[in-house]
Amino acid sequence: METMTFHHATQKPLPGKKPLAIVGVVASGNLEVLLERVLPPDRCSIEIATPVHGYGEVWAAVAADFVARAQPGGLRIAINDGGARPDTVSLRLAQGARLMEADG
Repeated sequence: METMTFHHATQKPLPGKKPLAIVGVVASGNLEVLLERVLPPDRCSIEIATPVHGYGEVWAAVAADFVARAQPGGLRIAINDGGARPDTVSLRLAQGARLMEADG
């Protein structure tokens, strides 16, 4: 199992008040994304656990793109990967951010 963590500065906190969200199912051969509103509003961390070795640069690019687009300040994100493609990772991250933007 390969693990990696990426830390990013954001320009603003992600809107909404929801404290946590979960999207995806790792057992599906896809991935599970857990989001928690526990960091300072100008910080985001993305932790990845994956059985697929050697794709650190791809993960870094997907994480950086998501942070640039969503500005998920305040979030700690944990990804449990089951071999998902980068476009699926981006989709699940966007879905998670959208859930976090809810008010409750």
